[in-house]
Formats: sequence, C-alpha cells, structure tokens
Amino acid sequence: MVLLGSTGSIGVNTLLIAKRYNIAVEALVAGNNIDLLNAQIKEYHPEAVAIANEADRHKVNHPNVLCGTEGILSVIEASKSQTIVNALVGYAGLAPTLKATALGKRVALANKESLVVAGEFIDMSLITPIDSEHFGLWYLMNDRPISKLYITASGGAFRDWELEKMKDATFSDALKHPNWSMGNKITIDSATMTNKLFELLEAKWLFDTSSIDAVIEKKSIIHALVEFKDGSTTAHFAGVDMKLPIAFALRGEVTEEILPPTDLLGIGALEFLPIEAERYPIWNIKEHILDNPHLGVVVNAANEVAIAAFQKEQCSFFGMSDMVLAAYEKFGDVKAANIDEIIEIDKEVRHYVGSR
Repeated sequence: MVLLGSTGSIGVNTLLIAKRYNIAVEALVAGNNIDLLNAQIKEYHPEAVAIANEADRHKVNHPNVLCGTEGILSVIEASKSQTIVNALVGYAGLAPTLKATALGKRVALANKESLVVAGEFIDMSLITPIDSEHFGLWYLMNDRPISKLYITASGGAFRDWELEKMKDATFSDALKHPNWSMGNKITIDSATMTNKLFELLEAKWLFDTSSIDAVIEKKSIIHALVEFKDGSTTAHFAGVDMKLPIAFALRGEVTEEILPPTDLLGIGALEFLPIEAERYPIWNIKEHILDNPHLGVVVNAANEVAIAAFQKEQCSFFGMSDMVLAAYEKFGDVKAANIDEIIEIDKEVRHYVGSR
C-alpha cells in the first residue's frame, strides 16, 4: 500500500495494522513530523517518501524523497500498489484521491474533504471509508432495506459549556476534546459540529441517500445506527479506536479480534441528545446542504479559512460559524460542472472569507 498522512493518528494506526498483517508499505507521505517519519522509514522500508516542504528534504533519511503536492501525486502515479490510504487532512487530500481513482486504484479514505468537496466527481466504487461512523453504517446495513441512517457526535469540547461562556472560548480551549486526542483541525471541527456535517455529506455520497441525521452520544461508544423499513433500529458499538475500520479497509474482511469487546456493564447508561443550532450554528444548513451537496466545496473552503483566523485570534469561536454561513449564502448559487470549476470556486470562497 501507499500511505498518505503516515505521521497522524490514522497513519500510525494504519502502520500497526500493516505490520500485523504483513502488508508491504511501498511509500510513505508525511507533513512536518520528520522525526516520526524517519522512525517509520527505518521500520517499514518504503521505496519512496514524499513530504510537504522542500526545506525539510535534507532531514529525511531516505534516498528517494519527493516534495509538495506534485511529489505526492508522482508517488501515487509511480506506485505499483493498488491500495492508497489517504489520511491527509483538509483540502490537500482531494488531489491525491482524484489521482488515485483516475488510475483505478482503491482508496481507503480518511480524508473527509475529498467527498465533501467533490463527491459528485469521484467513483464511489473505488472508495472504502476509514471512519468509525461510515464503517459502522456499512457494517450494519447488510443490503437490507433501510429507512434512515444515523451517525453520532461526541458534542466536542464545549458541549457542556454555558452558551455565554462559549463566546470567549479560545483555540486551546477548543482542542480539549472530552473523549479523544486527534489533530487540531478535526478537533476544532468537532467543537463546531462541522465534522459531523461533513460526515453527513460523506454518507450521502457513499450510501446514495439523504435520509440521514446525527445525534449526540457523549460516551462515543455507539458510532452509527441504522433504522430499517421494518421499524427496527440496530446500533454499532465499538471502542474509540480506528484500527477496526482500518483493518477492514485493508483486508476486506476481518474475523479475529481487533478491539477488546465492549464492556456493557462498564458503559452504564447511554443517552442520545439533539444537535442544537444555538450551540452549533453550522447545523442551520444541515437540511439544505443534504439537498445541495455540491455546496460542500463552499463550506469546506470557508471553514479552513475560518479555523486559521480563530487560531490567530482574528475571530471568536462563534465567529468561525458566522464566516462559513456568510460564505454559504454568498455562494449559494454556484454549481461546479467539473473539477476545474471546483478548484476555482474553492479559490473564490477563500478569497472572499479571507478579505472580510
């Protein structure tokens, strides 16, 4: 396989699964964590490596190092592997997904933004999601007629804060997730509920339905629920560990234990809560964007600019949602006919949000 985003949490877990099943790692792609990358090179012996910045090339202990977006695309194109694991963060993950699928390679996808931005132009038959929610939905469905799909949300760092206090929340406050530790972007997106909006869009493309919703389940033990046409509902319980969806994505089928069984008595009571737009303003556009999924490119571009502004203390926590919703209204009539137009819309939205 080729692994994009090897030094992030998904990448690290992917390598553990690869080691367990003796899956050869043909190439590694990483960002700025060169020390961890070098340790991975020493252990997994990839034939090629790509990194984000040319300035870091001399730090990498490998004779074949490529750099930047073009370097990543070159690694994919030159690879013999038919499986590309895309665990890159943000819009940067789109071009590699498009390149891999254009070559007919199977993409084990942890990059939400690929489908959010350009799901209409991606061959879903080549996509296997590495995401606990979508994996859970797939695991439960079993080709039975469904009525509705549900994914769950933790509620993020501020789920129990008073609304008035949230107005003064800082970037570091938003990174204090109650259930897990992941990268900055996904943790901020969890606090605003943008990540769950993105997952609804992913599910729409993956399962070809708009009959999908999300609820808060604070313990993050139930990741997905499927409501069937017979009136029954089934839930998928699993620990907060991505090794299970990764193993299925790489192996196709897994029969031995990957995670310890769920301790039902240890869990105790479970509670489901609604996602309220007052606390998560992005939820105001949930129904509209499910009916107009092509507008995912607008939300993603605006969101990435807004997060950067929040980190630099150029806007408040709720100011991020204000920026995204303003862009959503401004660009509500756009609809890309191809990938080139996706790229142009992305640029226009970023310029608009960044200049406000």
